[in-house]
Amino acid sequence: MAPPQADTADIRDNPVYTVSATARHLGMSSGMLRHWVVGRSYSRRRRSAAVEPLIRATATSGLISFNNVVEAHILQAFRSRDLTRMAAVGRAIASAETALGIDRLLLRPELSDSGQDIFFDRVAQLLKLSRSVELAMRHRLSASLNRLDRDDEGFPVRLYPLMPLGSADRRGIVIDPYVALGRPTVAGSEVETASVAGRIDSGEGLQAVADDCGLDVAQVMDAIVYERAV
Repeated sequence: MAPPQADTADIRDNPVYTVSATARHLGMSSGMLRHWVVGRSYSRRRRSAAVEPLIRATATSGLISFNNVVEAHILQAFRSRDLTRMAAVGRAIASAETALGIDRLLLRPELSDSGQDIFFDRVAQLLKLSRSVELAMRHRLSASLNRLDRDDEGFPVRLYPLMPLGSADRRGIVIDPYVALGRPTVAGSEVETASVAGRIDSGEGLQAVADDCGLDVAQVMDAIVYERAV
């Protein structure tokens, strides 16, 4: 079973996000995300080497899709400023995809079981990871996967980005391609986080915004923290 592809008109593959906005949504640098999308050259023993794109963008417009956002979210479990390491991660993903006969491993349900084991076997060989480093990576990957809701076929339909300075278990904010054109909203509502923060900045009170939006004050604070603390 293949994940949704761009030619199926699946909304999850529509290129609607800028790299800078996605980086802010995910709490990472836009430069790092851009390297994952377009690749980058680097010096390896005085010779030029390249990190191939780790995320397969669906268009050349400079925009990326919800599925790409999910891929970036999951890649953060392995992120490093060491380009050699990220190149190895890319090769390990490709190797696992070949072994399993699938495409886009980062979106697949297999990443939670057999695909994960194959990936880590390969990345451990390429990078000679210590056991503790591998366990830390596995823990981060598990935490990333737990921030996703999946459809009946096992592919992501909602992403709950990590809250800055908040509990790793809290799912206060959601990115859902079927709600508010995919912009971040307060979970369980269609209220955009940017709108909440803007209203507070314009002078409205917390309780007034909460009442008008059908939220509680804690949810309003979630939106503010998400928008302004990243």
